[in-house]
Order: sequence, then structure tokens, then C-alpha cells
Amino acid sequence: MEHQKSITCTLLSGLLVILILISPLCCLPDSIKPPLLPMPHAVSWKTGRYCLPDLVHVHIKGEVENADRQMLSLLLKDWNVTQVIFDNFKNKNITIVCDHQLVLPSASLEAYRIDVDEQGIQIEARTSAGVFYALQTLGQLRGSDGKLPYCSITDYPSFRWRGYLVDVGRNFQSMDVLKEQIDIMARYKLNIFHFHFTEDIAWRLISKKYPGLTDSTNMERWKGKYYTVEEMQELIRYCCDRHIQLVPEIDMPGHSAAFRRYFKTDMQSDSGIAILKELVKEFANTYPGLPYLHIGGDEVKIHNQEFLPMMTTWTEDLGLKTIGWEPGGNLQPNTIRQLWMGGPKAITNDSPFEVIDSKHLYINHMDPLETVTTLFYRQLGGQSAENEKLMGATLCSWPDRAVKNENDLFRQNGVYPALLTFAERSWRGGGDFAWRSNIKTDVKGLADFVEFEKRLLTHKQLYFNGLIFPYHQQSRQKWILYGPVENKGDLGMALKNEATGDFNALKKIGEFYGGTIVLRHWWADVVKGAIDSPLENSTVYALSKVWSEKGGNQGFWIGFNDLSRSYASDSPHLGTWDDRMSTLWVNGHKVLPPDWQQAGKRGDLEIPLIDEGYSYRSPTMIQLRKGWNTIVVKLPVGKLQGKDWQNPLKWMFTCLPIEREQ
Repeated sequence: MEHQKSITCTLLSGLLVILILISPLCCLPDSIKPPLLPMPHAVSWKTGRYCLPDLVHVHIKGEVENADRQMLSLLLKDWNVTQVIFDNFKNKNITIVCDHQLVLPSASLEAYRIDVDEQGIQIEARTSAGVFYALQTLGQLRGSDGKLPYCSITDYPSFRWRGYLVDVGRNFQSMDVLKEQIDIMARYKLNIFHFHFTEDIAWRLISKKYPGLTDSTNMERWKGKYYTVEEMQELIRYCCDRHIQLVPEIDMPGHSAAFRRYFKTDMQSDSGIAILKELVKEFANTYPGLPYLHIGGDEVKIHNQEFLPMMTTWTEDLGLKTIGWEPGGNLQPNTIRQLWMGGPKAITNDSPFEVIDSKHLYINHMDPLETVTTLFYRQLGGQSAENEKLMGATLCSWPDRAVKNENDLFRQNGVYPALLTFAERSWRGGGDFAWRSNIKTDVKGLADFVEFEKRLLTHKQLYFNGLIFPYHQQSRQKWILYGPVENKGDLGMALKNEATGDFNALKKIGEFYGGTIVLRHWWADVVKGAIDSPLENSTVYALSKVWSEKGGNQGFWIGFNDLSRSYASDSPHLGTWDDRMSTLWVNGHKVLPPDWQQAGKRGDLEIPLIDEGYSYRSPTMIQLRKGWNTIVVKLPVGKLQGKDWQNPLKWMFTCLPIEREQ
């Protein structure tokens, strides 16, 4: 009985939060604080609200870039201000002070301060970048009544490098889609756009010296799709206007089959080195002013030990600081390391290299719900903030598998939920040293996630209308895990009354929250799952309750084996959810899996996924009865290993009732 009361109280609380989150912001009382994201380091809310007049006078002291003035004008126009007059000292409504000598609690050049009171709005920053970030925060302060709450905000980034990588070498993205992502980056204070445009599949930046390199006949996917000089220059400017540094990557000597196909030589050969030097020089001369060139260096056998030292010297003599993947080839000491493999490790000031963390930051390996959980708790570089050697981190989106269209990149991967969560963590710092895949269950850990999720979903509602944002509230979905029950390798082993959830005779493993629960992570040596010591040839059961006010059909996200978008993983067979005979019942009725369009098809990176994941197929419709509904999930497992590296064991499940998208 106490157990039932606990579930009931939790679910009622969850319903209350859902009601708050799905209501339009205009319905929220003025006393609710604006849902700022990233949350500034220091915010003091005060009594009173400021209303901007139709004619706004702006006084600027110091150097503020024209792009930032324009950004302010657009923001005020969006707020229905009819006219903006700059450089008016008298009757000013907004004052912007840009002064390198400004005293702030951080030495960061991106720091800023905002004060809103009866006199108006005052912004102080050391640089134009700080002004720009202040304007992003200011844009989130305005309430539904058009007024801004009196407040004092002091803010600065915890990491100087807050990056996002897109892989257009494997799957081309249009200029409009790239700009859309850059706009989102800017709004949430990310400052590095890592542009990976060379791959085995295709070389996607035109070379005037070697135009055939981007010919459709030299591409294996998205044939004929590449970027012109003018488009690349436009991207660089577009980033610059938003205080984002574009970091290009010419991968060498690995991931270079497109180079080898066209030139009929390996990059590490004498002739290959000569051509590559010409390409790098042409790039540096065509796009002057870029400070970095990422040279790759990973996933390749280095048979010419002079290659990377030679290309590093050549590149840096052209004025470009080099970055390379670690682990990788014999990179030089002066090359910045971007980490991509291994477990948590603290980067300290005695590190021999400057470091960018990208370990376990590949969203193509995470399902959308897990993405937010993982990134929210993820400490970057094993530190709560940057240091001399730890620059920051880069979130990576590079699915190896082909997609039918560029929108599928956003349906299959939680790109925008990930960007916002990573923005929060990379700006504010903190997080846990140990990596995790499930929501914390301690009071503070759970409360922190609930508070962030509320802001995340409010931003989804306010700013992502019409965009693909695969995330729904999951923090109030409570599960109790029972078991394990020995199945002796018989995955079809059944307990009496298992469908009804009568597990009083079983051991309770614990209580968990979330739409996706990972029992054992496929990288169990570095990522914690729900079960501390999972046993092979065992079955675990999960039990939950869902409330329905009226009863009727309810859409659910359901899944058991989220397929990585970077492996050639097999599609499920007809009549199954996965290859472990996982089963789900609602009120004792079995929920049937979809009629998979590619049922039983062997994985192939050139065959796009269609409906294998919950976020890119129609929700599973389940008939609920009025009141409480019982959900039982059966999770058998045999050996704790996949059948091959393309099909790793993912002992997990997703079951979440979702709100219908507007």
C-alpha cells in the first residue's frame, strides 16, 4: 500500500508539472521567473517591471560592432518597438557600455552584466562578444505582458571553447540548414562551429585548382553536392556576425578515400603530400583570417612517420593553428588535441597539450531522451571549469549512416535538445566526473534535472515551433525494476502473471526516472547503467503507472534497442521489438511492435534507417482506461555482448507517453 501511495504521489506531481509546461507562457503568472537558458551564473530578481516605450533611445559607450547594433534593433522590432535611435545620451532607455577595463568576477572577454530597473536597461561588457551574449539573455527576459522584470545579472562562460561539429562529408546539409543551426548556436552562446567537410564518401569544398575533386563522379553519396567558395565565405561571415568561430577540418591522412579516388595516390605518398600542400595553401589563401585548421589524424595507419609533422609545419607556417584527434597519429606537441575515445579523465594544467573534450559527446550514438540526460550531468574534461590546458568541449553530430533527407538527421538524432543541454553545461560548467545514462534518483540530482527540463521544454515551445525537436518530458516517469530472474539462456522464459505486474516475490532492484532507462550501457566500462552488476542469462522487469484523465488512445514512444546512426546495425525482425524477446504490456494487454519496413534487413551504412527508432516513426497508439494504467516491461538478456561490433548489446528500453505536437 505504501508503495502504491508513493507511485500515486509521484505521478500526481508529474501531472502538475506537465500541466504547467504545456500551458502557453502567456498563461503563466508574472511572478514566474523567465526560463533563462543557459542559466546565468548570478541572477538577482527584484520587485518591479520595466516597459519599453514605442520609441527607444540607445546610448552606446565604447566599440560595439554594427552586427550587434543590428541584432538589438531586430530584437526591439520583435518587441513591437516602432523606432530605435542610437547614440542619444538624453532620455536613454538602453545603455550599452563596452570597456576592456570593466571589473567583472571572471577574466573572460565574453563576460557581461545586465541591470534592469526603473531607469531602463544597462548592459556592460568587456567586448562586443559580451554585448552579444547579453543581448541573447535580454531576449529571454521579456514577459508575456511586454515588460522586463527588474533584475541584476552577472554572467560569464565556464569554458572558452563551446563547440558544435557537423559532418557534411558523409551527409550533405544545405546552406539554410547550416545557418539554422548556427542561429541556434548563437542564441545559446556556443562559439565554435566545427565544419567537417572532407570524408571517404566525398570532398565537399570546391578547389579552383582541382575542381574535379568535388565532381559528382568522385562522390559515393549525395552526389554533386558541395560548397562553393562563395558559400564557404558566406558561412564564415555568418558565423563571425554571431561571434562564432568557424573551424574547418581537412581530414588527413585518414578518412581520405575521396582524395585517393581522384588523385590516384595516397596522401602519405610523396605525390600525395605535394598535392595536399597545394590544397591547404589554396584554402589558407582563399579564406584568410581563419585561426585554426583541424587536420584530423585519426583512424588510419601511419606508414609515413614524416607526414603529420610535415603537414603540421606547413599548415602552421601558413598562419593556421592545428587541431587533431586524440587518439590518433603522431601529432606534434603544438597541435591542440581533441579527445574522442576513452573514459573520464581530469585535464589538468600539467597536461602536455591544450585539450578539447569530445569523449562521449557523439549524439549519433545516443537516443534523444538519453542525450539530454547524459549531457546534463556530463562534466567536461573532468573539470567544473576551464583551465590553462582545458579549453572546453565540442558536441559532435556525425552519423556515418546515410539518410534519405537532411531532416532525418534531426529526427534520428536529438540535435536541438542536445545543443541546448550542452550549451547549459559548457556555459555554466559543473557536472559529474562519472558518466551516466539515467536520471539521478537522489533528491538534489533529480530536482536539478527537473528544473532544467522545465526550462528546456519551455524553450522548445517558445523558439522551436516548426523545427524538429525530438524531446518530451520524461523526468516524472517513474519505474521500479525487479529481478534479476535467471532464464538459463531461454529468453522466452515466463513468470506466472508477469503481464499484470505482480512482482512481490521478486527482489526490487531500485526506482528510476525517465522515458529511456539504460540497464547496462553498451560502453559499460565507462558509462554507468541502472544495474550495478548485471548478470547474463537473466530477465529484469520494469513496472510503472500512467494516469489518464478520460481514457482513450494515447501516443507512446516505445523502443528497446536504439540503433546508433554510426553502425551498420540490423533492423528488427517482424513480430519482435528486438533480438532479446523484450515485451511490453499495458493493463495486461501485450503491445505489438510495428510492422517494420525493413524487417530483418542486415545493416548497411548506405541503407537509411526508416522506422527503427521511436523518434522517427509514428508514436505507438495505446488504448488507456480512465484513471491509473499499469505498464510492465520484460527485459531478458542472454550473453552480455552483441553478436558483432556493428550490433552491440543495448540492454535498455524506452516507454513514454507523449504530448501531441502542435
